[in-house]
Amino acid sequence: MTSLASHTMDPPRDAGLRLPWLVLALALASLLALAWGASVGSTGFDSLLRVREDPAAWQIVWDIRLPRTLGAWLAGALLALAGAVAQGLFRNPLADPFLLGSASGAALGVALAYAALGVGGMVAGGGSVALLQAATPWLARLGFTGAAFLGALAGVLLALVLARGVQQTLRLLLAGVVVGFVLGAVRDLVQLAQPDVLQAMQGFTLGVTGFVGWGGCALMAAVLAPLLLLAWALARVLDALSLGEATALSLGLPLAPLRALLVGVLALATGAAVAQTGLIGFVGLVAPHLARSMVRCTHAALLLLSTLVGGLLLMLADVASRLLVAPQELPVGVLTAVLGGAYLLWLMNRRAGVRGVQ
Repeated sequence: MTSLASHTMDPPRDAGLRLPWLVLALALASLLALAWGASVGSTGFDSLLRVREDPAAWQIVWDIRLPRTLGAWLAGALLALAGAVAQGLFRNPLADPFLLGSASGAALGVALAYAALGVGGMVAGGGSVALLQAATPWLARLGFTGAAFLGALAGVLLALVLARGVQQTLRLLLAGVVVGFVLGAVRDLVQLAQPDVLQAMQGFTLGVTGFVGWGGCALMAAVLAPLLLLAWALARVLDALSLGEATALSLGLPLAPLRALLVGVLALATGAAVAQTGLIGFVGLVAPHLARSMVRCTHAALLLLSTLVGGLLLMLADVASRLLVAPQELPVGVLTAVLGGAYLLWLMNRRAGVRGVQ
C-alpha cells in the first residue's frame, strides 16, 4: 500500500513541464493587472501619466490606487491558499475558507467594535483613526482590523473546542457550520440592539478593498509568505489525506498535529484577509478549481497555483468593480459572488453533460 500511495502522490508528467510556464504567466498577468489598477480611478489614466510633475497625481497613484490593487492581490492569494488547504483537508471540493466559522467570527468582532464605539453611518475602515482616538486605549491599539482578525481566530478556536480537536474531520466540519450560524445570530442581535451598527457594517459584509493601505499590504504579505511555505511543507499530508485517512495513517503520518497545523494555516490566512477587506466570497472556493483545470498536479503545486490564481482573480475583480458603474464603485465582494457563482454553475453543468455523454 505504501508503494501505491507513493506512486499516486507523484506529480503527473505534464505538471513538471507546464507548471513553470503557468507560474510565469500568472505572475506576468498579475503585474499587468497591477499596472492596470494603478491607472483606474475617478481621475482616469491622466494621473498615471502626470505622476512625475504633479504631486497630487503621485499621491493618488502611490497612496490610493497601488496599495488597494496590491492589497486585493494579497487578500485573494490568502483566501485562495486557505481554500486549497480547506478542500484538501476536508476532501471536499466545495470547502471554502469560511467553513470553520472564521467569517462569522470576524463579522462579530467588527460589530462589537462598532457597538463599543457607538459608531453609525460609516463604511468599515473609513474614519477609524478619528474614532479610535476617542476610544479606550486597548480598543485604540486593537482597531477594527485587529477586532476582525481576533474574531476570525476566536470562531475557529470555538469550532475546535466543540469538535474536541482535529481528530475527526466530519465532527470539525459540522462544528464549523454550527459556530458560523451561532456567531452570525449573535452579530444580528448586536445589530438589532444598535441599529446604527448595521449601516456601519455594510462595507465589511459586502467586501471592500478601497481602504487597504500600505500597512495592510505589509501585514498580509508578512502573513502570506510563511503560511505559503508551511502549507507547501505540509502538501504531502494533503496528498496522503486525498487517498483516505486509513492510507494516511498506514504511511505513519501523525495526523492530529499535522491537521492542527493545517487548520492554523487556514485560520490565519482567512483572518488576515478578512480583517483587511471584509467578507469576500467565492475567491477561495473558485481559485483551486481553476488551478486544477490548468494542470493535473499534487498539492505542492496546487497550493502555489491557487495562490497566484486567487490573487489575480481578486485584483481583476477589484479593477472591474471600479469600472462597471464608474464614477461609482461596486463592492468587490458582490462582484466575486456573482462571477464565482456563475462559474460554479457552468462547471457543474459541464461536468453533468460530460457524464451524460459517457
